[in-house]
Amino acid sequence: MTTAISVEGLEVRYANTLALAGVDLTVPSGTSLAVIGPNGSGKSTLLAALAGTIEPSAGSAHTDDPRPALVLQSTDVDRSLPITVREAISLARYSSLGLFRRFRSSDRDAVDRALDRLAILDLAHRQFHELSGGQRQRVLVAQGLAQESGILLLDEPVNGLDLVSRAVILDVIDEQIAAGRTVVMTTHSLDDAQRCHQVILLDTTPVSVGPPAAVLTEEHLRRAFSGQFIRIGDKVILDDPHHAH
Repeated sequence: MTTAISVEGLEVRYANTLALAGVDLTVPSGTSLAVIGPNGSGKSTLLAALAGTIEPSAGSAHTDDPRPALVLQSTDVDRSLPITVREAISLARYSSLGLFRRFRSSDRDAVDRALDRLAILDLAHRQFHELSGGQRQRVLVAQGLAQESGILLLDEPVNGLDLVSRAVILDVIDEQIAAGRTVVMTTHSLDDAQRCHQVILLDTTPVSVGPPAAVLTEEHLRRAFSGQFIRIGDKVILDDPHHAH
């Protein structure tokens, strides 16, 4: 099995603030990694380092695809921004096409496939800012698919979404892995983390890395979340006040 992501001694600082440190990680191709931890623990920083949008202060983060697709969490959109759903998804093609080249049939086909797979073909000509939160998140995931990268980096892709959007996106993630792509997703959901092949539990530095059953133990969660979880029978529920679950 080939390696899609290799991280060694990764450290990231913002000025004098330590955001992430001591990360050693190997993610095989065609597998999934959940990144979990409390608010401010370095989850989004790890994704940004993998995407190449920030430079490590120490160590390294290498991906076997030079252009991993980074999908951010949906937020409010400026209503003055005139961009349709199709146009938003089409932006993904410029990473390989270049800004000044005309779209090819393969580019249009990639956008159409992404629209269809996220069940938003009927929204193609709608303004992006008019959509609900769940619809906007589906558009952003479709944008990631349209890039056709071998690595998909997802920042809390289903947090707070409606049931339909959540189900569609989780199915797409499963399909991408089955097709041999590598998926890394940040999450605050233990259930979603348990779907992945590996989990890294962060609290600025890694608390634990490995299979879900070995990482998501009460001992490790207590260390990372400082008691911010609730046990109900045999089930543990995270109680991080900065996020909805």
